[in-house]
Amino acid sequence: MLDFHTSLSSSTILPQESWLRPLQQTPEFQRALSACGQATTVLPELNHTLVTKRRFWGGVELAMINRAPLSCPRHLTEALHANGLSRTPFILSPDRPTPNLGTIGALPLICPASTAVLDLTKSRPQRLAGLHQKWRNRLNRARENQLRVSRQNMPLDANHWLFSADLAQQQQRGYRSWPIGLTLAYAKANPGQAKLFQAFEGKEPLAAILILRHGNTATYHISHSTQRGKQLSAHNLLIWEASNWLVSKGCLQLDLGLINTEEAPGLARFKLGTGARLVKLGGTWALWPPLGKLLTPLARLDAKRMSARSH
Repeated sequence: MLDFHTSLSSSTILPQESWLRPLQQTPEFQRALSACGQATTVLPELNHTLVTKRRFWGGVELAMINRAPLSCPRHLTEALHANGLSRTPFILSPDRPTPNLGTIGALPLICPASTAVLDLTKSRPQRLAGLHQKWRNRLNRARENQLRVSRQNMPLDANHWLFSADLAQQQQRGYRSWPIGLTLAYAKANPGQAKLFQAFEGKEPLAAILILRHGNTATYHISHSTQRGKQLSAHNLLIWEASNWLVSKGCLQLDLGLINTEEAPGLARFKLGTGARLVKLGGTWALWPPLGKLLTPLARLDAKRMSARSH
């Protein structure tokens, strides 16, 4: 497996220090995918961008690039050609707004979403001061309730109560997260990098969050709080304690996940209440390189419309 963290001197490479890799572009994620039998490849010419591939009935292969910076479409097409992918259909979900993808015939499918990113490079007093007042009040309330917080590696147990609670929550709210098998594969393939934080009242677990570490960053992956946990603001305490622990381990940021102010306003307020900043992603695009030149005029027009709708 290629070392994603190797610095390269080519001008086509985004300098490593200017981009903190999201989970979907890390060697840790690739190891988890490989453990589940998922085909992947890496584009060394494009800052070691990770490509996932799926083969459908009839032998049709579809590839995906998720959360990578694709600011130079020409470098993308060159990297695809160099790695034998110039005739493969792609789904592209850039890590940053990239309206010029239309110049290579990529068609926009979904308007850009946003994610909440918590800066962990600030001092503890600065991070505490950055909390929204209501969020800070709930944290203080949780401390006053003297909840016990534990930290451990995620047990390799598909029947763990957090997984069961998360599945029920997905069904209730109508969304889908990672399969449990992929989460367990991540924990197994990356020992010590999947950390479970739990809040207890006595021996009763009230809330839990699962944090996935990768390189010098981390991602907030799964969480659940019981009704009693919500009353005692256990979730606020867990996020604060997990953040402090990540800082002690040298992590620079914590990705709190997508923000949806329309369908999940309460969760959006909770994430942004931590002092996290809102980071706009690049939307979702379809690209089939053989038709790139033919579709470029249409793609450019659609890209302008998507950019206008996302503002």
